[in-house]
Formats: sequence, structure tokens, C-alpha cells
Amino acid sequence: MSADSDLINLYSGRILALAADIPALGKLEDADIEVKKRSPLCGSTVTVGVNFDGDVISEFRQDVKACALGQAAASVIGGSVVGRNQDEIRILRDQLSAMLKSDGPAPSAPFDGLESLRPAKDFKNRHASILLVADALNEAFDTRP
Repeated sequence: MSADSDLINLYSGRILALAADIPALGKLEDADIEVKKRSPLCGSTVTVGVNFDGDVISEFRQDVKACALGQAAASVIGGSVVGRNQDEIRILRDQLSAMLKSDGPAPSAPFDGLESLRPAKDFKNRHASILLVADALNEAFDTRP
């Protein structure tokens, strides 16, 4: 199979459906913290706004300017991030990275929908875009007030 047809197959119907229906879009006014991340390879960016209630995310919004793969990741993560704590977000990021970089298992529930991005493991130049929201959330926890 040629590289072009591999790339075409990567953009499955499931990935495109996720990319078309990203939850929690927009800016969170009066966010406890806002983090912007950019993928240097492709220029994809995400900005996340987060409010915390104790040790958990109580409100979340995201502005996503990314390829369909980054949008699909933002869709899965954005739909399940409220109520999660720092350990859960670190595990999400570690599992997603391992799935992409070393063919590890898909992230556990509630982020198991990220399994649909497994075919991107062969496209290393797309990994940073897929990891943007998880990276931004980890930074939000690390730098929260």
C-alpha cells in the first residue's frame, strides 16, 4: 500500500465524525488557568481554559485549531474531562503517548474512544497534534494557582 493511501485510510469515518463534533468549544471566561499549546511540526494549536474545584476539573473549554486527528483527540478528551483529577490526566497522556509511540493499549475509560487514533502511530509527524489537549491539561494542573 502506498504512503498516500495509508494517509487517506488514516482519516476514517470515525475520526472525521469526532472531528466534526468537538464538545466544550469556546473560551472559558474567568478561567482559573488558560494554557495554549502548539505543535511545531504542523502548526496545530489548542487553548484550554480550566476551572478547578479542589483537585478536580470543574469546568473546561477548548479552542482547537488542528488537523482532523488533533480535533478527534480534542473531541474524545473534551467530552470526558470534567470531574477528572491530575492523576487521571497524567495517566491519559501517558497511555495516549504509549499507544502512539510504542503500540501500547488504548487509554482506559472514559478516554477509550482515543483507540480510533491508533492508526496514527505510523505517522510520527501527527503525534504532537494528537497529544495537544492532554499536554495542555497536564500543564494546567502543573501551573494552577
